[in-house]
Amino acid sequence: MYNIGQKVIAEFIGTFTLLFFGVGSICFAQQAGPGGPGLLGIALAHGLGIGLMVAAVGHISGGHFNPSVTAAFWVTRRQGTLEALLYWVAQLLGATVASYLITRIYLEDVWRRAALGVPALASDVSPVIGILVEAVLTFLLVFVIFGTAADKDSAFGKLAPFAIGLTITGDILAGGVLTGAAMNPARAFGPALVGHYWANQSVYWVGPLAGGIVAGSLYNALLMRKPAS
Repeated sequence: MYNIGQKVIAEFIGTFTLLFFGVGSICFAQQAGPGGPGLLGIALAHGLGIGLMVAAVGHISGGHFNPSVTAAFWVTRRQGTLEALLYWVAQLLGATVASYLITRIYLEDVWRRAALGVPALASDVSPVIGILVEAVLTFLLVFVIFGTAADKDSAFGKLAPFAIGLTITGDILAGGVLTGAAMNPARAFGPALVGHYWANQSVYWVGPLAGGIVAGSLYNALLMRKPAS
């Protein structure tokens, strides 16, 4: 059994890695120009960051690295209130530290042109549609997390890092051009705080939290096997 301190450290490092890989890949794409990694490379960087960290520390903290995932675990009573709040603090802090480090590594002109990787709505996407897109993308992510990692009856537990990483990659490929496909309030908050880019920040809280809570609640109520009475 791991204590709360170990869990919080794991959540901090996992979220830090996601942001460092993700925001770093966006800044690299900006610096490289047309020959850079493009959307596929950025999607893979996010997916690899999540997958590797779920494999490394998922057994310690559950590998949330996302306030939306933590909210889903809290609503389904898989996590206490205090622990959930501490996870949120660790996740937001990890995202912020990683974003700050990116500004120290890349030239200011590069990360500012990339808006420090802050997710943004396409010009023809309204905030309401943005919330819907983020909710759907996060629903799919949290559904996969519950199906592969949270459900103890799953035969695919060992494949959870791979499945979760692929879901992140697929979500970004599907919705990245629309909203940036954050699926994660910490993913939006960290770079926004460091870079001072706050446009449509509420989209990246309301959508992911709603999608995550619905996914966790539905899986828990309809698909999770109940203990025999």
